[in-house]
Amino acid sequence: MLIEEHASLRMHPRGHRAHGSTPVAALKPGGPTTYNTRVKNNPGKPVPVRVGRETKGRGGKGVTVITGLRLSAAELEAIAGELKRRCGCGGTVKEGVIEIQGDQRDTIVAALRARGFDAKRAGG
Repeated sequence: MLIEEHASLRMHPRGHRAHGSTPVAALKPGGPTTYNTRVKNNPGKPVPVRVGRETKGRGGKGVTVITGLRLSAAELEAIAGELKRRCGCGGTVKEGVIEIQGDQRDTIVAALRARGFDAKRAGG
């Protein structure tokens, strides 16, 4: 298959994909459902949910990052809303990863374990 034939692999004239790293087909309404892009697809082995903290690109302010949830975008939004209410802070879902403002790792791990996920704290 040639790249020119497949719309989701269309490249920007400067050599990168249009709109960052998201394929063009995923940006169109009715495009494919996007899942967590940071998780390797290994169907035989359950992936633990990782709850870590990042400060990159945020001016030194930390966010709690939840990766490994193999859920649809609507389910991720629902869980993110519940976690934001439980922690009393803001957050978002970006590229299949939930980001909650501040260092809320312990609260989020407890909440995810209560929902039946194999949540583990990542990092220091």
